Parts: sequence; structure tokens; C-alpha cells
Amino acid sequence: MTRASLDKQPHEVAAMFDRTARRYDLVNDVISLGQVRLWRKAAAAAVDAGPGELVLDLGAGTGTSTDSFTALGARAIASDFSLGMLGTGVRRRGGSGIRGGGVRGVSFIAGDALRLPFADDVFDAVTISTALRNVHDTAGALREMYRVARPGARLVILEFSHPTPRSFDLVYSRYLMKLMPRVAKVLGSNDDSYEYLAESIRAWPDQAGLARIIQGAGWERVAWRNLSLGIVALHRAYKPERERA
Repeated sequence: MTRASLDKQPHEVAAMFDRTARRYDLVNDVISLGQVRLWRKAAAAAVDAGPGELVLDLGAGTGTSTDSFTALGARAIASDFSLGMLGTGVRRRGGSGIRGGGVRGVSFIAGDALRLPFADDVFDAVTISTALRNVHDTAGALREMYRVARPGARLVILEFSHPTPRSFDLVYSRYLMKLMPRVAKVLGSNDDSYEYLAESIRAWPDQAGLARIIQGAGWERVAWRNLSLGIVALHRAYKPERERA
């Protein structure tokens, strides 16, 4: 793939993130002006993982977001389809290769969001941060998350969205399409990845649109709140409890 594309072919997107894995967290910190750290904290608070709970962090990349769940006493699995991202996360924790065993409290498991390698009704919480856009079939991924979540489990999605002030949206669009890929290139990252990021954000549904897709996949009590003027939105929902006999 020679430039960013919105076709979202899984092997192409995975290869793109493999190439940017080493500097991914640094570049995200810089291009978000440090906001990504606040977004992760907000997602962790929404997941509200407690001791003994099992959390699936899907699209976890290097596992940076996953650490916030184990810090609260939960067990966590970092899953991603990019072997490069997972490998980088394991090595940063002193491990080697990619393994299913825990590395500093986090288990790294390669997985496709449309065919998750987990049994039904397993997780107390399922979360995905700024990665749902990278899945070829959004509704299909949400149904898979529903399948592996136990009844009553919570879903938390942190995803880029559409700024609510119209004047700011125009400025933000210019930053996305013109400046962000250039900043990524200066920092030594793969600028194709950030061209893709910019284009995928602009093509993504707005807050209400994503809420409807989540609800259509079976989740209930869907709600959202904006962060950073709507640059990202935090959606939360629940899997219905089993019907009582």
C-alpha cells in the first residue's frame, strides 16, 4: 500500500501499524499535545475495573492503555492484530516475542476483532481505544465484543469523533489533513499511517451515529460524552443481563 486508504483491508492496516510501532506512543503524545494521556484516564475511569475482574483491551497496540486496568487490580488482556505493536509492548516490559502469558500483569494475545480468540461470556468489561475505525466491519466487531462479554458487562469505546463547535471543526480538519502527517514524518514515524488516521477520522460517524451502531449490535443503555470539544468521544454501553427464569 503506497498511501493511506480507507479500504481497511486487514493485512494492509496491520502492516501499516507494524511499521510505526516503535514510535507510535511518542508520536501520539506529540500530535495530541498530551491530550491522549487524559483520554486514557477518562477511558480507564469509565471502565472502572475492580479487583478480580477480567478486562479485554482490544486494539491495545503496545498495551499502554492496558496498564491502567491492572493498576486498579483487574486482570487484563491486550489484544491487537498488529504483531509489531504487540511485540513492542512485550519488549518494553522485559519480555521477548509475543506470548499468551502475563508480562507485568498484562497478557498479550494476537487477535482479529472480527474473530476474537475467546470463549463466549468471559469478560467483565470490553474496551477499545482509537482502534474501532481500523476494523473492516464496525458492526461485526461490536457483535464479537458482545459475544465475549458476560451478561451485564460494560463496553467502553474511546474513539476520534467530530468536534461540536463548527468554527473549531474547520481548524481541526485543516490540522488533520495537512499538519498531522507532516509532524509524524518529522518525528520519524510512518506518515502514511497518519494520512490514514486523518482520512479515517473524517469519514467516521459522529457521536450519535456511532451510538446507533452500538445499539444495533445488541448493547443497551448506550450513552456518550465528548472529550476535548468532541475531538474524541467516550461511548459506554452494557450487555443485557440474562433473562431470569
